[in-house]
Amino acid sequence: MANSNSFQIIGGEYRGRKFSFPDAEGLRPTPSKVRETLFNWIQFESFNKTYLDLFAGSGALSFEALSRGAKQVISVEKDLNAFKSLEKNRKLLKSEKIRFFNRDALDFLKQKSTETFDFVLLDPPFNKNFISKALKALKNGDFVTSESKIYIESEFEITQDFLKEETSEKIEIIKQKQSGAVSYCLLKIL
Repeated sequence: MANSNSFQIIGGEYRGRKFSFPDAEGLRPTPSKVRETLFNWIQFESFNKTYLDLFAGSGALSFEALSRGAKQVISVEKDLNAFKSLEKNRKLLKSEKIRFFNRDALDFLKQKSTETFDFVLLDPPFNKNFISKALKALKNGDFVTSESKIYIESEFEITQDFLKEETSEKIEIIKQKQSGAVSYCLLKIL
């Protein structure tokens, strides 16, 4: 594993902790600047909340949420090597508040959820058309309510027109920014 494959927690209980992760196709950890912006956006409503991190990858978003006081984090990662790395990093923290599933995120969403999540973290591999499929499945599977917020990282700017066309749900863009080739936003289901 190369040393360049690492990220550092930027806030909360585990601030400064470094985690490594393996090479995997399409895996690009959320940059620290972007993570900081996201958690600044939700800082007054994120403590003791539940998170669902689909396409967890390196786990940067999951571990950041955990560090900042999440009640529970459920993370889904399809790539076996990435999943094993996530489990190894979880064991280093000795936390029972974070659980990883080695599953395809869209398959995971096909089951009806027994609980809803306060925050959904959606950072899928780019250019695979996963965003609209995941948004529909989240609503259809009862993973979200009108109180939930959804964070998305994408290779294109998410617009209200895109959300209306792709999901037919009433979803509002609350915050949005661009960082290099990455567009990211926070949504609220109405």
